[in-house]
Amino acid sequence: MTSVFVIDDQDSVRHALGEMLRVFGFTVEVFDSADKFLQTAPGRAGCVVADVRMPGMDGIELVRELSRRKIGLPVVLISGHADVQMAVAGIKAGAEDFIEKPIDDKQLVAAINRGLSRTFEQQVSKQTQDALAEGFSRLTPRQIEIFDLVANGFTSQAIASKLDISIRTVESYRAQIMEKMQAESVAVLVRQAIRLGRISP
Repeated sequence: MTSVFVIDDQDSVRHALGEMLRVFGFTVEVFDSADKFLQTAPGRAGCVVADVRMPGMDGIELVRELSRRKIGLPVVLISGHADVQMAVAGIKAGAEDFIEKPIDDKQLVAAINRGLSRTFEQQVSKQTQDALAEGFSRLTPRQIEIFDLVANGFTSQAIASKLDISIRTVESYRAQIMEKMQAESVAVLVRQAIRLGRISP
């Protein structure tokens, strides 16, 4: 089950949100301040639901602090009607969404799910990028040279002529590069080169 961290200084709000979110299948942890939550935040996975106005660190400051610490937890802010400007500032600071009180349960759950989905996609993208960088790091200087030429549209014959080596040698290098980069075609290799910043899209 996915964890939701509810942060609100009012007991009644924490209790009500906790009960409602558990009904929807979430594991819920409640905190009465952003500072207390931050003591446990590193390494946690899930979504934060935080009030905009709280004593001490408010919801917007929490969003900024999580960003500063590079803790990739999505934050859904909840606010009273008078706090809309603050909530908009929270979105600009990086919050996933803001929801006005009284809280609509379906709207809140939808916002939490969006935040979790976006975070998951970012994690997958980062893992893919890391794998790409790892593959590239295994290339020899000569293989990198040929990788760049292939990505820039040079044929094997043109590469052989440019580097003064045989076409058979170029083909051998290309096969090694494709294997190390796990690229099944030149088109994939070109997209990898773009993602690695070797060529411009």
